[in-house]
Amino acid sequence: VQLQASGGGLVQAGASLRLSCVASGHAFSSYAMGWFRQAPGKKRELVATVNWNGQNRFYWESVRGRFTISRDNAKNTVYLQMNSLKPDDTAIYYCAADGPMENPGITVFAENYEYWGQGTQVTVSS
Repeated sequence: VQLQASGGGLVQAGASLRLSCVASGHAFSSYAMGWFRQAPGKKRELVATVNWNGQNRFYWESVRGRFTISRDNAKNTVYLQMNSLKPDDTAIYYCAADGPMENPGITVFAENYEYWGQGTQVTVSS
């Protein structure tokens, strides 16, 4: 599967952005999906992950309550709605897919994801 992320940009603190990640190929629902981010000089970290049907989600503590991950299997797309953005959210955001498998659950660890998108830059100014 190939992943194409978009939706990043430069915004002020407190603003919102919605990232999208479109997957090519078929059987999108056989992949758990995740969003990760990497800031300069820091390790890549999990932001959020969602299971195959969107019913089970997990968020890293720093974004919980502000970000929402969702997916539309009919459109082969996973979204990351980001509200109340902070300068600490500045990073390159990557979408990733773990699979294919039957009814995949959430996947927390980056090393378990087999496929990665190219990343989209999010910059939040203070």
